[in-house]
Amino acid sequence: MRMSRKVRITALLFLAPTIIGLLVFRLIPIGWSFALSFYDWKIFDTPEFVGLKNYAHIFASPTAHKVFLNSAYFSAIYVPGSISLALVLAVLLNNGLRSSALFRGAFFLPYITSTVAVTLAWRWIFSTKFGLLNNFLGWLGVENAPAWLADPAWALPAVALVSIWKDVGFYMILLLAGLQTIDPTLYEAARVDGARPIQRFFKVTVPLLTRSLFFVLILALVRSTQTFEITYALTNGGPNRASTTLAFYVYQNAFVEFEMGYAAALSYIMCFILGLFTLVNFYFRKRWVHDG
Repeated sequence: MRMSRKVRITALLFLAPTIIGLLVFRLIPIGWSFALSFYDWKIFDTPEFVGLKNYAHIFASPTAHKVFLNSAYFSAIYVPGSISLALVLAVLLNNGLRSSALFRGAFFLPYITSTVAVTLAWRWIFSTKFGLLNNFLGWLGVENAPAWLADPAWALPAVALVSIWKDVGFYMILLLAGLQTIDPTLYEAARVDGARPIQRFFKVTVPLLTRSLFFVLILALVRSTQTFEITYALTNGGPNRASTTLAFYVYQNAFVEFEMGYAAALSYIMCFILGLFTLVNFYFRKRWVHDG
């Protein structure tokens, strides 16, 4: 049945705010920033077309190489660390006890807590002389505890640790939702067959949770490329760019150095890398994700 002209106009009017918002705040900025990546523009100067010069500069820059390595290192810590911890917490809290709701809320609370408040607390924990962590290590007999945020070897792992602590509750909730869709009779059958808890975990829980794990993996990969607030508040990318990741490097070039064209090129390289990893994950999805 064809819609009348009045119905079509009414539908368009209702859709107009969403369509206009999508164009103004999404599609037009995406296209404009892609075009900007081919220009040399310092905001207050006239844009100058430079072609692929920004991209060539990125691939030739030792600083950019270091930032890419930092980003890969951060992802290597954050993605498996957050997913593994979230899975463990979800399994432990997947029961009917009344106290489980309290613990679920407690683990989810950091995710909705202000990042500034989180980083202020963790800066005190990581403090070299008066921090809770180093005092605890000293109590265990560890001498010369690291200066977590001032040591190039520990700054990025410290940022990754705080990021995992803040986000793990969100991933836990997603995995917990997946766990609650698993038929309990499957566990009963495995128990009758003599399967131990660890065997039930790897033979029943993990295979039936792979769809949720795949979804969480994609989210964690995306999140690992967007680390900014925690880096900015904890280390400001230091020391000596040891904790500078790609998203923070984009911010520095765009809003500190005002190299808008270079920052736009960095952004599109980041999007390309993220898209490539996402496609690879979708390609291998059939090999380990059980849809049944």
